Amino acid sequence: MTNLILILAVVFLSFNNGANDIFKGVATLYSSKTISYKSALVWAVLTTISGSICSIFLVKSLLKNFSGKGLVPDELLLNPIFAISVVIGAALTIFFATKIGMPVSTTHALVGSLFGVGILSVGLGFNFQKLADAFVVPLLASPLLASIFAVFFYYSFSSIRKKLGITKQSCICLIEDYNAKVTHNDFVSEIKIENELIVSSCDSTSEIYSKSIFGISSQKIVDFFHFISAGAVGFARGLNDTPKIAGILLLITSVNSSYFLYVVAIAMAVGGILNARKVANTMSNKITTMNTGQGFTANLVTSILVTTASFNNLPVSTTHVSVGSIFGIGLVNKSADFKMILRIVLSWILTLPIAAIISAIIFFVLK
Repeated sequence: MTNLILILAVVFLSFNNGANDIFKGVATLYSSKTISYKSALVWAVLTTISGSICSIFLVKSLLKNFSGKGLVPDELLLNPIFAISVVIGAALTIFFATKIGMPVSTTHALVGSLFGVGILSVGLGFNFQKLADAFVVPLLASPLLASIFAVFFYYSFSSIRKKLGITKQSCICLIEDYNAKVTHNDFVSEIKIENELIVSSCDSTSEIYSKSIFGISSQKIVDFFHFISAGAVGFARGLNDTPKIAGILLLITSVNSSYFLYVVAIAMAVGGILNARKVANTMSNKITTMNTGQGFTANLVTSILVTTASFNNLPVSTTHVSVGSIFGIGLVNKSADFKMILRIVLSWILTLPIAAIISAIIFFVLK
């Protein structure tokens, strides 16, 4: 019975992870008006599932990191109440954050839950050194590195673009307006069609890249690589997040954790499809504005950092890295919303203690 409860709890956590995380890779596509919300969501789901499947073969070590081994004594790991408390504590934390549209880290929530239950169970027997080395340091360093790399790559790509003679142009929207005027006299009705062009300026995200390269529009080239980079972020997220969520199932010897990674991936996809809108709006529209080239740069940084961390078994947060990259772009184009960034950072700070408290309460009650 406890095994079934744990499996359901992991599915619930996966669902909420998908709702909060799945759109983060394609947020720049939606923000820059490259594609629609629905198209971006479909691309996010497909690439995340692909990353989840590959995690079965490529990053199995992350499964062990998030099973709790090394943080608490092995005898505690044999208690299914420990695993259930950790998973439900993290899941509820992500659920509440998603409801208010805050992009928080499932990794951070899991670490907080492991900490809360571990301290309540074993006190000073908890391995604080491993917590700092394997979890805290990567989580704290990743958003800072992402912002720095985003600024560096932005200026590098901007320099290359100028050397190639590719310039940015703000578009002008021309709207053709038809006015029909009907006049009457004693014998006939005359209809005169008058048309005029109404000129309106577009917003700052409606920039296009001029010039062609090898006969191909430079704008189409940038759009293509932007699309691919967004998919790379989704793939990297599935690669890094799926084994972390499924890792807790290593405590159940009767469950094949490799096969259960598929279940986690499906639950992530369903959560994203049904409940991603609020966090998507925050990531796409409330941190900064950007064009396609800037979106490509942010995604490139995110995918490189998260994929590198995955292959080195470092449990970084895709959320922290993605927000850090987008914020870095906001700094250089001077459109970052600092109030929103402060709200997001505050939600990150609160994630760990909230998850720790919820999981500790659940463990205390169930025990």
